[in-house]
Amino acid sequence: PEAPTRQQRSGGGGGGSRRPPRRSGRGGGSNQDKQQLMVRRAIALGAGLLVLILLVFGAKGCLDARKNRSLEDYANNVTQIVNETNALSESFLGRLSDPGELSVTEFTSEIQSDRSAMDGFLSRVEKLDTPGDMESAQDTLTLVYQLRAGAMNTIADSMSTALGEEGADRARRQIAAQMEVLAAADVLYNRVTRHQIDNTIVNNGANAPEMPRSEFIPNPEEWISVDAINGALDGVSGTTSTEDPNDGLSHGTGIDPASSVTIAGVALSPDTTNTIPAGTTPTVDVTVQNQGEATENDVTVSVSVDGGSALEQSIPEIAAGSTGTASIPLTPAPTGQVTLDVVVDAVPGESITTNNEASYTVDFG
Repeated sequence: PEAPTRQQRSGGGGGGSRRPPRRSGRGGGSNQDKQQLMVRRAIALGAGLLVLILLVFGAKGCLDARKNRSLEDYANNVTQIVNETNALSESFLGRLSDPGELSVTEFTSEIQSDRSAMDGFLSRVEKLDTPGDMESAQDTLTLVYQLRAGAMNTIADSMSTALGEEGADRARRQIAAQMEVLAAADVLYNRVTRHQIDNTIVNNGANAPEMPRSEFIPNPEEWISVDAINGALDGVSGTTSTEDPNDGLSHGTGIDPASSVTIAGVALSPDTTNTIPAGTTPTVDVTVQNQGEATENDVTVSVSVDGGSALEQSIPEIAAGSTGTASIPLTPAPTGQVTLDVVVDAVPGESITTNNEASYTVDFG
């Protein structure tokens, strides 16, 4: 018999396959989900970019602020050196204009101190922490103080001869020429250096007062001629101290730069950088030799750091041919690398003072 056949359901068409069920209208939600996901991603990306931009601008702002502080610090440090230089000019020219009762020896000793102060200013200029934008200004500032220090050294070295008899005319011409060098350094600073510093401050949006003028020789016409120098030096009295004992004996003191000055037992050398451990109040021991034929009393020794205020101590008595030591604490204790100047004041009757001072570079590590 024939196998029974399955009867097909009617309903719409003759195809034998069943039509898949139609998806409900909620199926459009997947597109909305994708759109929302893309929107959220875009928002997150935008927020990330915003944070990145803020970080970049924030970092740039910090760097700019740090740069401006370094520029302002540089300008302030230069201002301090310039103001101290102007004060030195007043005392230097005031002494030349009116030496008062200073003897040749005393006058020469004062000029030596002025030379040491200018050397200290040069040392400080060379050690300035210089921002990159100030390099050109630093170069001309260094040249200004090299000219000033060189001129003051020549003036100091020539002064004893200029106040004597033999070679006085030539020495006075040298001094007049160096006064002209000092005036030229003024022109370089006032017309170039200070404007370089001011313009760099303004161009970077930093904030610092305008640089002061610096005129070490404010009226050059009064000082650069030999006649002017003659007029100034002719007012210095005598050839020795007003306290010259007139005992027929030679008088004089001196220090040996290579062995006479020590700190914490370390002999300082004028030719190298001397390193002293930090952490304690250093004391400078200065051994002074009496190179004359008479006992000397109350020999004054002074020490200064980077041309600053002098610290003094007196040695009560040094017998002829003997030595005495002055121990001078450096307070406040210096830090970093400094220039240390040591000066022994001339004793009554002393006419040669070239060996009465020494200068050292000391690193207080």
